[in-house]
Amino acid sequence: MSLIHKKCKNIKIVLTDVDGVLTDGGMYYSKDGDVMKKFHTRDGMGVTLLRKMSIPTIIITKEKTMMVKKWSSKMKIKKLYDGIIEKESMLEIICEKFNVKSEEIAFIGDDVNDLPLLKKVGFSASPNDGMEIVKEKCDYICKKNGGNGAFREIADLILKSQF
Repeated sequence: MSLIHKKCKNIKIVLTDVDGVLTDGGMYYSKDGDVMKKFHTRDGMGVTLLRKMSIPTIIITKEKTMMVKKWSSKMKIKKLYDGIIEKESMLEIICEKFNVKSEEIAFIGDDVNDLPLLKKVGFSASPNDGMEIVKEKCDYICKKNGGNGAFREIADLILKSQF
């Protein structure tokens, strides 16, 4: 069994960023100034597959938008922590609330503001198009880019390691 599979074997919760992970990081503006983001259906299925195996997904993002709230609700995300500047500050809260240890948590992030949390969890990952400094510190670099199935890739890896 590889080190990656060993790290994934005991994961009980998956944390994820939004922009650059669940989306491609782009922000699309309508002529009326409305902001839109693209979420990939395969990533949504990854959330569903994890949930069916009793592994909840939690979103931690610095953004605070109705769009992410709606997507989270539709996907039955266990908890949305939005408007969070220092994401690592949520780790102790999550561990206590869900009765898990930090080594039983996976986190996928793509940018420098994700680094402190990525360094504290049991399994860390970045989309293929994540920032180089982030990829250097992660346990796993996805083959897929953010917004194009990176989250699903992590979900499948965790599920394959456990079941």
